[in-house]
Amino acid sequence: MAEKHKRSISYRDAGVDTAAADSLIRAIKPLCEKTARPGVIANPGGFAGLFELPLSDYRCPVMLAATDGVGTKLRLAGSLGRYDTIGVDLVAMCVNDILTHGGEPVAFLDYYACGKLDVEQAHDIIKGIAEGCRQAGAGLLGGETAEMPGSYPPGEFDLAGFAVGLAEKDALLPTGEIAPGDAVIGIASSGVHANGFSLIHRIIKAGKAPLSGAFGASTLGETLLTPTTIYVRPLLPLVKQKRIRALAHITGGGITDNLARVLPRNRRAQINPQSWRRPQIFGWIQRHAGINDAEMLKVFNCGIGMCAIVAGDECDAVLAHCKKHKLGAWPIGEIRPDEQGTPRVTYS
Repeated sequence: MAEKHKRSISYRDAGVDTAAADSLIRAIKPLCEKTARPGVIANPGGFAGLFELPLSDYRCPVMLAATDGVGTKLRLAGSLGRYDTIGVDLVAMCVNDILTHGGEPVAFLDYYACGKLDVEQAHDIIKGIAEGCRQAGAGLLGGETAEMPGSYPPGEFDLAGFAVGLAEKDALLPTGEIAPGDAVIGIASSGVHANGFSLIHRIIKAGKAPLSGAFGASTLGETLLTPTTIYVRPLLPLVKQKRIRALAHITGGGITDNLARVLPRNRRAQINPQSWRRPQIFGWIQRHAGINDAEMLKVFNCGIGMCAIVAGDECDAVLAHCKKHKLGAWPIGEIRPDEQGTPRVTYS
C-alpha cells in the first residue's frame, strides 16, 4: 500500500515571512532615497551598496570604517514601545567614531535581526536610521533584515551599524601636535546617549522609578530615550580648517578612558568636573545607583558627548563656532606634561 503523502512545510510555517520582508523593503525605499548624497550610485535590487569615490577631492584619500550597536538601550525602546529614535543612536555611535579621526562619513549600512519580523516596528527603526544618516550627511546604501525564529524571544531584536568615511591622509586626527597648554573643550551631550544602560536597567528593575514618571519637562522614559547627538556637521568644518588637534567620542568608559585614547604618551589631561553643566539625568543615576564621582566619569558621558583638544589660542574661536551651531561647549581642562605614575586623565 502506498505511503500517504506528508503535508509540506512552507518557509512561512517555519517562522519566516518573506511577504512581510518584501513589504518592508517597499516601505523603506523612500527613506533610503532621502539620504542620497554625491557619490551614491542607485542600485535597486543589488546585492551591495555602491559609492563612487570622489578621488578628485583628495590628494591621498584614506577610507575609515566603524561598526557599533545600541546595546541594552534597545530594551528601553521595547519597554516604551517606541522605536523611531534608536536608529539615530545607531548611526551616531558609528559616524561620531569616524569623525574623531577627521573623517567625513559618506555611507552607512544596518543589520536588523529578530525572531519574527514586525514590519511596523522595523519601519520605525529604519526611519530613525535614515534620519541619523541625514543628520550625518551619509548615504544609507542598504542593509540586512534577518528573521531567525527561535534565536530571539518574541518582541526582541538586535541592531548593528556600519559606517564608511573618507579623510585626507595628512589631516588625520589626532595630529601629533598635542602640547602642554592646549585646551580641552567639552561639547555637550543630549543626555545618556547609548552607554551605561545595563546599570540604568538595574535601577529601573529595582522599582526605584517608573519610566512613565514625570522628569523635568518630560517623563523619565522619554528622557532616557533621547537620541545620541551627531556631531559631524557642526565639527567637520573645524577639522577641515585644522583648528582641532584631537577629538574623543565619549562613549563606554566615559571621559576617563576615552579622552586618554587620543593622548600621546608624554601628555595627560587635567579636567575640572565643575566646569560644565551636567544634565539632571546624571544626578538621578548617581543618586539611585549610589556610585561615586570617579565611577560616574568612567561609565557615563556626564553631559560631555565629545571632547576636542585645541591650541590655547584657538579655544575662543572653537567655542564661538559651537555656539553658532547651537552646541553647548565649555573649556573643561588643559593638556599637561605627563608625570610618571599619574593617570592619563586626572580631575581637580
